[in-house]
Amino acid sequence: MSNFIELTGLDGSNPLAFLAALGALRTLTFAWPDADVRLSWCLSGAWHPVLHAAQPLQQANLVEVLHVELQRMKGHPALALGDNLGVPPSAFREYVQRAQAAASPSDRRWADFAAAFACECATTMDSKKQQVVQDTDLRTMSGAGHQDFLAVARNIVSNTTPHHLDKALFQPWQYNDPVEKQTMRWDPIDDIRYALRWRNPSGDPVRKEQGTVLGANRLAIEGLPLLPTIPVGSVLHTTGFTGQGSRDTFWTWPIWREPLPPDLVRSLLALHDLQRPEPPRSRLALRGVVEIYRSQRLTVGKFRNFAPAESV
Repeated sequence: MSNFIELTGLDGSNPLAFLAALGALRTLTFAWPDADVRLSWCLSGAWHPVLHAAQPLQQANLVEVLHVELQRMKGHPALALGDNLGVPPSAFREYVQRAQAAASPSDRRWADFAAAFACECATTMDSKKQQVVQDTDLRTMSGAGHQDFLAVARNIVSNTTPHHLDKALFQPWQYNDPVEKQTMRWDPIDDIRYALRWRNPSGDPVRKEQGTVLGANRLAIEGLPLLPTIPVGSVLHTTGFTGQGSRDTFWTWPIWREPLPPDLVRSLLALHDLQRPEPPRSRLALRGVVEIYRSQRLTVGKFRNFAPAESV
């Protein structure tokens, strides 16, 4: 056994896999608070994440430790805001106040999710002309087609097993987990246009059998707090994103070689240089950045998806 392990199932160019790597880092940090858990990337056909810790890491043990820690989110109030993020500012303010009251130096989970989800200081009008909070650019659904962002997240939390985590982290993705109400729509493969489907997605029996990587979606949910939101004037911005419209919103993230703890990863993700049309690679290389990926967020009907990422 060694003090590092390569997560060979995760490809850093895939938005879902990148979020899953962040989620694995956060989750293992909570499980082993004194183990100095860190994350780096290595190039082996694709950019794969590598977890480091001040104690031995073994595949079977890692999966079990992650599963036990992830189970703590079952019924957690952080995911109990409602079925979707678009709530009135008064409701979100109460949610944030409860999160703040529950926070401690050793457990900021609820507060960190609240910061990633939305802000009561930035609002908009929903389709019913009601004032609601602006929310994260990583929100991909809001109730249309019976797909609810937080309800789906809770469903994923309830259904993920160690087997799902092992498949996501260490095996080539087979997409053989049921997709119905079990995908956060962060994988580019989720962008299947209606006209290109073999069947009407409503009631399609195949969706009950295959189409997603459940373990990756579960870990990716835990990656959200490393991409917090912040209001700039009257507009809510999400770490790593540029643009506001349905056709000009892009998410850019870095790949780095040196093992970094969660706090440094959070700072790296927020670097302004990453968001430039042409990031200054030589300057970013001084910070350990070895690759940069950018994915366009697509709005198709009432759903959001992410396009395959490109190196920039």
